[in-house]
Order: sequence, then structure tokens, then C-alpha cells
Amino acid sequence: MRKRTLRELDVRGKRVLVRADFNVPLENGRITDDTRIRAALPTIRELLDRGAAVILCSHLGRPKGRVVEELRLAPVARRLEELLGRPVLALPEVVGEEVERRLADLKPGDVALLENLRFHPGETANDPAFADALARLADCYVNDAFGAAHRAHASVVGVAQRLPAAAGLLLERELEVLGNLLERPRRPFWAVLGGAKVSDKIGVIERLLELCDGLAIGGAMANTLLAARGYSVGRSLYEPDQVEPARRWLERAGDRLLLPVDVVVTERLEPGAESRVVPADAIPPEAMAVDVGPATLAAWRERLQGAGTVFWNGPLGVFEVEPFHRGTFALAEFLAGLDAVTVVGGGDSVAAVRRTGVADRIDHISTGGGASLELLEGKPLPGVEALPDAEVAS
Repeated sequence: MRKRTLRELDVRGKRVLVRADFNVPLENGRITDDTRIRAALPTIRELLDRGAAVILCSHLGRPKGRVVEELRLAPVARRLEELLGRPVLALPEVVGEEVERRLADLKPGDVALLENLRFHPGETANDPAFADALARLADCYVNDAFGAAHRAHASVVGVAQRLPAAAGLLLERELEVLGNLLERPRRPFWAVLGGAKVSDKIGVIERLLELCDGLAIGGAMANTLLAARGYSVGRSLYEPDQVEPARRWLERAGDRLLLPVDVVVTERLEPGAESRVVPADAIPPEAMAVDVGPATLAAWRERLQGAGTVFWNGPLGVFEVEPFHRGTFALAEFLAGLDAVTVVGGGDSVAAVRRTGVADRIDHISTGGGASLELLEGKPLPGVEALPDAEVAS
């Protein structure tokens, strides 16, 4: 069922609480990537253009219900001011009498930003009293935080149940694109999964084997499947307790499931460590697989060349240690050149398409790695379920 969208919400002259996802990377108080802030701008501008006062709220990091000075949202407020070209009232608290008093003076066209939601223990607990306190700040609510939509938190679920609510433009777009993957992908539909743990993605692997025409698996996840084939994986990271499920996937999928045919191995996981390429069935006992090899990339390119849709989540190697990012970067560049609908999600995959300079040639870059996987797996997202259904035209 389609959810009510921003276009269906009467916001003129009202204070609108917008749940955004400003969980941005910081170094010494500086934002190193403002992608998530920029992603929220269309919804903010739409509300301002329609005569609303906008109250933004977000989490940053995991302060675990207490104030952590390094996780205050002041840098986000400053960046928002630069991008919007107008003042942003940065509040020192999340809720309370002082916050309510200062927000009471907001006029249409004003923008305010609450302090880090997760400074309050009621946020992650979806505490009713905290949700009540947030709801008192506004006349209506917009959820534009797809990256937090799989969390049953007070600002995601509780407030949506207490105010007239709708999906923001970003959330609407995410649901549309990922919904198309589930219901009507352009075929052949391929998925590429990477990352460390098979156990984190059992459900999504099972689902993608049903949905997709082909599935390629890299990263440390692939080591578990190589072990299921009976290969020795040396000192590579893998999950012995997941070998049996992996064996079933191999039997079920046949040649629709692609694994590395060669891998980059090293004995020391550190920048500049000596490495070499070996066949996937010949990993030395003293070595560990840390990236896919050139023959793997060539084989995958050949199979994916005619794809109609490709979904990618997760790095193909130990992405954070140079030079073991090369396979991931090569995949990003290849996908950008495909004549296919390309959808990328997950922090490392998104970082790869940005660092290789190909982000503008990817059809959709998802702002929610975990949320996108849960949606594809078929799990309901609490933040979406909490929103009212769109009205059906009579």
C-alpha cells in the first residue's frame, strides 16, 4: 500500500517536525562527507516553499542515551546554514520547556535543529513519554530518514503515531526504487553482495536467490561459500557455522551464483603489505583472502554485461586497507558504465562510487544500507509501517 506523501500534507503556517538522517562522518568536529545532509534538502526546501516552519531532528553516532560532546549536531547546523542560505536555530537540548519556549517563536520559513536524538535514552527505547515530548513541538511530522526506517525508535515510530504524518521526498523515492526491484525489475536482474558476514545476510541471500536471475558474492562472505565448496581458505575470515546453509545455496542456485575464481591473498593485513593473486581453490594455509582477483572481475563483467538491473551492497575486499580496495573500485567503475538500472546501497559501496567519481552515473544511491537490505528481504520497516496509507481517490 502506498504511504501518504509530503504532497498530501497541509503544512502552510504549521510547524513541521522532520526526522532526517544527519548521521554524517566527523573528523575533529569537521564533516567529511555531507551527502546525507544534501539528501534532505529537497524535502526541507519543499516545506519552506509551502509556508512551513521546519524543525529538524536526527541522531549522530551511538551516544547510548547520554550527552557526548563530540556527537553534538552543531557542525550539521553550520553546514545546513551554508547549503540553505538561511539561519538555522541550533537548540542545545532535544526536548523540554526551554526547547518548547524557543520553538514557539518560529515563523514560516524558519529552520531549527534539535540536539542529537540519541542523547536521550527514550529515543532508542521508543519511550512513549519521549515521543509525546517530541510531538508537542510540532503540528505535523515528516519522516525523511530512510537510513533509520528499520529502527523502531521514538522519532521514527512514536511521533508518527501522534501527529498527522507523511513520507518525505527522499523516503518516497527510496521506497519507489526499491519497490521496483522487488516487483518489476528490468531483467535480467543481478545482485552483487559483499561484506564480512554471511550470518548478517542470510535472509537477504535467500530472498535474492528467489528474486534475481543471478547473484555474485564477494568479500569475506565469499570465503564461507568457498569453504562450502570444499576449498581451503587458509587464514581467511569465514564462518564455519554457516558452511552448511552456504552449501544448500550452491546446490539450489547452480551457475546463477557467482563466487570468486581468483583472490588476492596476503599474510599481513596492513597497508602496503606484500600480496599476490592465487586461484580461489589454492589459498595457501598461511595466507588470507583480502580482495577478488582480476579473473573474477573479468568473469563477473562477462555475466553482468547484459543485465537489465543490478543491485550492489557491500565491498568485495578489505576495502579500508589499501591496496585491497581495488576490486571494489573496479566494480563501481564497471557498474557505472552498464546500460542497466543500477542501485547501490551500504556505506562502503556508496563510498566506492563516490571515491571513483562515478556517483553521477549510478541510477540510485540508497541512503540506507541496512534498511534497503531489510526491505529487499521482505521485512516490514517500522518507520514506514507507522506512516498512514495514502488516501485512495474515489
